[in-house]
Amino acid sequence: MDKENKKFIIETIFLKEAVKYNLSLNEFIVLMYFDNQGESFDVKKIAKATGFNEESVLSAFESLLEKKLIVLNSVKNEIGKIVDKVSLDNLYTKIKNDLENKKKTVEENNFYTEFQKFFGKSLSGMDYECIKGWLSAGFSEEMIIYAAKEANYNGAFSLRYIDSVLYAWRKKNINTPKDVEEYLKSKDTKEISIDEKVLEYNWLDEY
Repeated sequence: MDKENKKFIIETIFLKEAVKYNLSLNEFIVLMYFDNQGESFDVKKIAKATGFNEESVLSAFESLLEKKLIVLNSVKNEIGKIVDKVSLDNLYTKIKNDLENKKKTVEENNFYTEFQKFFGKSLSGMDYECIKGWLSAGFSEEMIIYAAKEANYNGAFSLRYIDSVLYAWRKKNINTPKDVEEYLKSKDTKEISIDEKVLEYNWLDEY
């Protein structure tokens, strides 16, 4: 990614944060100044760079402090003089958390959509709670989907059936799809594909 594209993406993210925190134009521009020009806090320089008067700069700066998007620290410079430095770490942390939460939401939506496809019907609130219970119990999304696929093949559109299969697997220390395949290879089953073995094997007899 070239420098200009990277800069555009960063500014786009900042703009979204500006909307989220209801920043004024002055606040947004002062925030962008610190991101682009560095941490030094000098009202005169900021006013000159932004075209604002000093009063407007201070007003925007104080508002950003109140919203906890920036922090003003007094530190020693290279010659031992105490200077004011502006930190945007709070803002960067908020942006990072927002992006991670959005990514997690997308991944969760993909998981539930995949589960619903094999489950054969829309999920109710109780269904979601049951699935969350499996996740809390340590079952991976991959294994839950695998169990739903097995239930779908057998026409057993029941969370109770899926629950029984998951715990039957756990009882035998089968924790990944690969474990399922390796377990079936060790059984005297007929020579068919692994997928067919997984789906045709009566796991509930093993529980």
